[in-house]
Amino acid sequence: MPNVENITKRKVTGGKRRAYRKRRRRERKSQPRLVILGALEVRSRRTRGGNYVDYVASADRINVNTPEGTKNVKITSVIENKASRDYERRGVITKGAIVETELGKVRVTSKPSKSGSLSGVLIEPAQKAEA
Repeated sequence: MPNVENITKRKVTGGKRRAYRKRRRRERKSQPRLVILGALEVRSRRTRGGNYVDYVASADRINVNTPEGTKNVKITSVIENKASRDYERRGVITKGAIVETELGKVRVTSKPSKSGSLSGVLIEPAQKAEA
């Protein structure tokens, strides 16, 4: 059975609603596109109307917005991901995830599974080693 939105939902009383039509192809769900930490890989998928959307499959660099300007820096690890504790363990990057970079801690502000880039804002600068 394909993974589609359910047409026959239940009534308030608990009874089943009868389907008035079959399921449509456009009602199919797609597999979740999880962005993992790794070498940059941008894929594209076909959407309705014959258009194509680019999305990030894996990334190792992020565009960081700092007070001095925007810099493209390397991601070292995923520290926190409020979307799921499992995502945190697996190193999945979503909007709102906090990643460790060369500059310090960065919160991801873009939706990497919907856009073709990875952007974030610096929330905590890295500590400088004293000599």
